[in-house]
Amino acid sequence: MAEKKRYSDEELQEFKEIILQKLEVARADYDQILAALTHRDSNTVDDTSPTYKVMEEGYATQSKEELNTLAARQKKFIDNLQNALIRIENKTYGICRVTGKLIPKERLRAVPHATLSIEAKQMKNRKD
Repeated sequence: MAEKKRYSDEELQEFKEIILQKLEVARADYDQILAALTHRDSNTVDDTSPTYKVMEEGYATQSKEELNTLAARQKKFIDNLQNALIRIENKTYGICRVTGKLIPKERLRAVPHATLSIEAKQMKNRKD
């Protein structure tokens, strides 16, 4: 029996539903991160000693940097999910971009934006 070249329309629809669910959660998480970045608590240290204020400013800077990192990571995840939806529409979803073989369904269910099979990912990691 010949090896499948692509997933069926029904299978692609299943993956699309998984991706849309993950996309909804990812966007909600991203919005929460942005809200935390832009709407800081009004708990300031204006009325405490300068030592505490310096410590608080340091913490605030570190916290903001961590939130920026989280926001960037979340945005990249959202972009990858959106790209996966485009691949579904193009009927190229689930095809490893290195080997050209189908990525196993189990992997796509766990990592729906995957573009590499485990085999290709391991080869890439060995090179790095």
